Amino acid sequence: MKCPYCSGNTKVLDKRESKEGITRRRRECLNLKCKKRFTTYERIEARNLVIVKKDNRREPFNREKLMIGMIKACEKRPISQEKIEKLVNEIEARIKSMNKEVPARILGELVMKKLKKIDKIAYIRFASVYREFEDISDFKKTIKEL
Repeated sequence: MKCPYCSGNTKVLDKRESKEGITRRRRECLNLKCKKRFTTYERIEARNLVIVKKDNRREPFNREKLMIGMIKACEKRPISQEKIEKLVNEIEARIKSMNKEVPARILGELVMKKLKKIDKIAYIRFASVYREFEDISDFKKTIKEL
C-alpha cells in the first residue's frame, strides 16, 4: 500500500479482524522524511447483491448510498461517525446473508429499526423520507407509535 501523504511504501504495524468481516490495519510510511501513520479498512465487496426498488427496478447495492442516507438522518445529532459506520456494517452483513435480490422495503425497515434504537429524531427523519410523509399528520402518527 502506498502512503496517502507522500506515495512512499508502507508497513503494517497492527492488524485486527472484526465480526463484520472487516480488517483494520494500522500502517506507517517507510519514507524517512514522512513516517506518517494512518489506518485502512478492508472488506470483501459483494458485487452481485441487488436491491429491488418499489417500482421493480433493480440496482446494485450501494454501501455509500446507504451511508449517506444514514448520515443525513443523523445530522446534528449526538451520533458519532464510528457508530454510523458500525450500523452500516451490521445492515450490510444482514442483507448479504439474504438472497442476492433484496427488496428495498426490507433494507429500509432494517435501517429504521437500527435508528429507532439509537436516536428517535434520526429515526423520524429517515422514516419521513423513506415512507414519503406528505403532511404533519404522518409525522404525528409516527411520533405516537414511538
